[in-house]
Amino acid sequence: MIYLNDRDIRQIGISWPLLAERIERVLALSGSDEVVQPLKPYLRFGKPGNRIIAMPAFVGGDAPICGIKWIASFPGNLADGLPRAHGTIVLNHPANGVPAAILNGGLLNGLRTAAVSAVMLQAFLRLRRRARYRIGLIGWGPIGRRQLEMTMALFGDAVEDIRLFDIRGIEEDSLDEKIRSSATLCASWQEVFRNSDILFTCTAATESYIDEPALTGSLLMNVSLRDYKPGSVRDVQPVVDNWQEVCRENTDIERLHLEAGLAENDALTLRSVVHEDALHTLDPERPIFFNPMGMAAFDMAIAAYYWREALRLGIGTRLE
Repeated sequence: MIYLNDRDIRQIGISWPLLAERIERVLALSGSDEVVQPLKPYLRFGKPGNRIIAMPAFVGGDAPICGIKWIASFPGNLADGLPRAHGTIVLNHPANGVPAAILNGGLLNGLRTAAVSAVMLQAFLRLRRRARYRIGLIGWGPIGRRQLEMTMALFGDAVEDIRLFDIRGIEEDSLDEKIRSSATLCASWQEVFRNSDILFTCTAATESYIDEPALTGSLLMNVSLRDYKPGSVRDVQPVVDNWQEVCRENTDIERLHLEAGLAENDALTLRSVVHEDALHTLDPERPIFFNPMGMAAFDMAIAAYYWREALRLGIGTRLE
């Protein structure tokens, strides 16, 4: 059994094309016995906003793996100078259940989240609606930074402009040198929202605040899931990773379901987008609203890749 931390993950390396391909493989298996993931339970205690989520899953195919992600989200940590989220992943051998690895989930959580966004972005850009796109990002925490890193690494040639906003402010020295020269730091979310063809929301918001309709034909990458007032997204075309997961816990999708009658068959799945080219069935004038709640199977696939690479390269701490 081995332990891997963020330093080990960085030593193995970050290949965005490879990570996105791992997500696509899981999506291809989704809906079959080769992907098993029960609905995530939430553990709550103490302050109402705090939660710890258990995310078990099995992924089959040519490199089967099973395990669980245990991720805590304590929004008050930010005021104390601590990360909001802390996660751990345990992998087990699917043949006998023997524990194979423990992974610190900090960096891995950001990598999985951005890799899922990568496959959605790739499908959207295949629509070829524009030669270049204005990118906006609201929320400059670890998840937001990873989203922009991925976007520039994979799709930088298609980026015309970058606008960033965080309610806590953004220090220029937190920007990568290449991004610093081309990004505009905005004074409000509205300035970002009104000038973005592709908009990422990556906040720790617990209450919705976006109250304006999105630009015609735009892509809303709603990574943080709770930023939009229902009236601002009544005319969008939703895409979800898993309806049962995302239509709960006061997400924007659940609120659209309860307040506007949005139903499961009104939304495309990420699997249909990636493997059935389903975005071509949508109205090009209406915004696309991507809501990825986070599938445990994705986390297992990404963690298993790093575990196997660690074994191959002799990286990590061996545990007795």
